[in-house]
Order: sequence, then structure tokens, then C-alpha cells
Amino acid sequence: MAKKIILVDDSRTILVTAEMALDELVANGTITLVTYISPVELRDALVEGREDFDLLISDVNMPQLDGLELVTEIKQMEAFRTKPILILTTESSAQMKARGKEIGVTGWMVKPFSDEKLVKSIKMVLGI
Repeated sequence: MAKKIILVDDSRTILVTAEMALDELVANGTITLVTYISPVELRDALVEGREDFDLLISDVNMPQLDGLELVTEIKQMEAFRTKPILILTTESSAQMKARGKEIGVTGWMVKPFSDEKLVKSIKMVLGI
């Protein structure tokens, strides 16, 4: 059964780049990929039970709700408390990474990212 990955980023370019990087995993049925440009829309879908994931990948700097605030809210929900979350961002400070770890982030990738690194990180986190 395919693992469901949700990617939330306010940059359409990043969403398209990630979709292309993950195209082979989608095509062979290893994963399904759902993208959101709005973290608020994603949060609402999770809260209302309209959405679920095996892995969430989130940007940090987004309007309305930053990625770490989103993770904080998601990790308070029982259904998502133990689910893995990767951060994909331009932020690389040790302080920001420490904050992410403190709230339950599984891993941190800095933009720009290589297709290979994204695929490798996903495979490692999901055990595929």
C-alpha cells in the first residue's frame, strides 16, 4: 500500500520541483503525494478529519501560519502525535533546528534541495 506524503509550501515552484523529484515513487505506487500551498487549509483538513498522512513535509516561512506553528498544532492532535514530519526550508540556524526538534520535528532539510536528498530522506523516514 502506498504511503501518503503531504507537502505544504507557499511556493508553487517548490511544490512542482518536489513533485518532479518524487515522480518515480508516485509512478511505481510507492507513495501518493498531496500538496498544499496554504498551511491553514492543511491544518483545517487535518482537524476536520478530511486529511491524513504517513509523512508531512513543511516549509517554515509561510503566511498566516508558519511551519513550526503548524507542527506544534498538529503534534497536539492524538492522531498525528507520532507521525513523522520533515521541515524543508531556507532556515538553517541551530536555534531554529533546536526549536523544531523540541516540538517533534523528525528531520530538517535546507533549500535548495537535491532530488536525490529529498528521495533519500523520504525513504529513510518511511522505511521504504
